[in-house]
Amino acid sequence: MRFFFLAFLFVLLFLSEKVQGQAVSWGDQGNGTYINPILNADYSDPDVIRVGDKYYMVCSDFHYIGMPVLESDDMVNWRIISQVYNRFDFPGWDNNENYGGGSWAPAIRFHDGKFWIYFCTPREGLMMSTATDPHGPWTPLHCVKNIGGWEDPCPFWDEDGQAYMGRSQLGAGPIYLHRMTPDGKTLLDDGKIIYTGPVAEGTKFYKRHGYYYLSIPEGGVGEGWQTILRSKNIYGPYEKKVVLEQGNTTVNGPHQGALVDTPEGEWWFFHFQLTEPLGRVVHLQPVCWMENWPVIGVDMDMNGIGEPVKVWTKPGVSKSVLVSHPQTTDDFNSYTLGLQWQFNHNPVNTHWSLNERRGWLALKALKAATLRESRNMLTQKCMGYLSTATVLLDFSALADGQRGGLFCTGSLYNGIGISREEGKNYLYLEKNGDVQQVKMVSGKKIYLRVMLDAKKNRCQLFYSFDNCNFILCGDAYSLKFGDWKGARVGLYSYNTLGIGGKCYFDWFNYDFN
Repeated sequence: MRFFFLAFLFVLLFLSEKVQGQAVSWGDQGNGTYINPILNADYSDPDVIRVGDKYYMVCSDFHYIGMPVLESDDMVNWRIISQVYNRFDFPGWDNNENYGGGSWAPAIRFHDGKFWIYFCTPREGLMMSTATDPHGPWTPLHCVKNIGGWEDPCPFWDEDGQAYMGRSQLGAGPIYLHRMTPDGKTLLDDGKIIYTGPVAEGTKFYKRHGYYYLSIPEGGVGEGWQTILRSKNIYGPYEKKVVLEQGNTTVNGPHQGALVDTPEGEWWFFHFQLTEPLGRVVHLQPVCWMENWPVIGVDMDMNGIGEPVKVWTKPGVSKSVLVSHPQTTDDFNSYTLGLQWQFNHNPVNTHWSLNERRGWLALKALKAATLRESRNMLTQKCMGYLSTATVLLDFSALADGQRGGLFCTGSLYNGIGISREEGKNYLYLEKNGDVQQVKMVSGKKIYLRVMLDAKKNRCQLFYSFDNCNFILCGDAYSLKFGDWKGARVGLYSYNTLGIGGKCYFDWFNYDFN
């Protein structure tokens, strides 16, 4: 058995080297294999379920508005199909005061003919939304429990109809279990501690062959491992087994995700890995079951604990699925924003429009002192190892005190754009609140570009007046994971003097590999 395992591992490593030499270095390779990460972007704290022959994913997005719901036919290629909410009706969310707040690790489940999503915000409590169609609409957020300090909830409906809610405590642990009404709207008790461990969080419940399984990450975001607990009683006591660790790989902290089966009976595990500057990217690991314990990844060092694989055969390899990725580019010709866009904090819907000038996104400036404080900041996740975002800005309607353009942010809020001061327009740079006028400009339009090399963690800003010759502007800079989120690109418009002036964006083009 050991000989066949080592031979199989050798073939996989050989295939890994061969595939990695191709142009596409992550996700679906188009040849029946995939390379991790399958989603090379900040889809943090992923949870995934299967309904029929399709798969659905949600992730935490903190202060960015509109938790995305993604759909896949093969677990590897994903598209965004809806957003769960479009604002938070809580204090402070209209003034960019809740960085790092909002939607923490969610859970998605299918029960009683409906999709259910639960998540906690660190201050406002436990939230729930449902939909009969994952494409939406999703019901308005229902506050199951108005309380601070909770995190990482997961519902579970047992075979006898009894409903439960598992969750962790802010700061990671311990794990609590609550009884819940079958309609999922009300907790029936204060909860019972069923597990205490080192930074235990990310609660996910499953039931298989008479065992209740509790899948939890432990040890911290960048350093941890994946633990499985099992018991014949949902309240325990639970047996414990560590099932995935970094081991000799370069995949730090492989944990926090979902166990999912296929219609054919295969099992897989989704988890994240913290990388700089992209954030927490998504990996997919093969799973097999031995003595009613899941074995995740491959036990390369033969210590009884799985390690992440780099390349593997796709789930259901006989299924023909086109290589695809979540949406990025937008020509603004629709009457609605693309689902890839998320507002930073609550939008002010009277001050942005896709209808005012057809084919253009209009951002009317609201008062702010810096880019980080600006309202109606539209963002999307940076994706891939090398990416380029380019936008056409019409600045003919700027008002004095207004600034607008293109940014690439993470731990820093840096952007390039046009500012208007005392009736004159200037190309300008903003570096985490510090503003530098580069040159006075005339005309009405300018092309702005950001290039991100995620492997070197090198971000550069450019401008052009003809969309052919792009001029580097300012020094390259590095980004870090900030406010629990990775690097983002996006568009902004604000005014330091008051409300007024508009930026018009004709298109946003995003290329990546």
